[in-house]
Amino acid sequence: MRVGVYLAHPRPGSFNHAVFDAVVEELCGRGCQVLAHDLHAEGFDPLLSAVETGTVEAASPAQDPQLALHRTEVASLDALVFVHPNWWGMPPAVLAGWVQRVFAPGVAYKLGTAEGEPAGLLKAGRALVLNTSDTPADREESEFGDPLHRIWAACVLPFTGVADVRRVVFRTVTDSDDGQRAAWLNEARREAAALLA
Repeated sequence: MRVGVYLAHPRPGSFNHAVFDAVVEELCGRGCQVLAHDLHAEGFDPLLSAVETGTVEAASPAQDPQLALHRTEVASLDALVFVHPNWWGMPPAVLAGWVQRVFAPGVAYKLGTAEGEPAGLLKAGRALVLNTSDTPADREESEFGDPLHRIWAACVLPFTGVADVRRVVFRTVTDSDDGQRAAWLNEARREAAALLA
């Protein structure tokens, strides 16, 4: 099984990095072919250029070798894992840009109807999103309506063909202790393992 694991956090040593490392280790230990990407460390450019927008049928061929690699890889994956913090109800810019540049027409979807309803092209049937947050769950839901759930489970992944979208939020990180973080890392490992079932 080929699994892409994507980290979007700029600070080495963050808890997001620990989650990423735990997930990669768990999946590798279970015999998966893991394509692990720390988007900040790799210097992934999140800016979508006018040339890259192409047409509604197909994105322009990627001139950037890094972008071409990511597009080729994502088309071959059986599952995806995204690890990122909740910043202003959104993924960090590097991951938002990755989605816009990699999940391009002709790569991740095609427009299948006159109404513009996309048809997913990815073979990955499932995805796991692991978020960190400093907003308590009740406040997140009552005041903001859980925008990250809407982004991943309603606005992005279903339109690429990913029908099974799982999400776990580790909160609140800033006031957590080592014991809580260890428990969260174990949960991240369990959730990653469950992708293989």
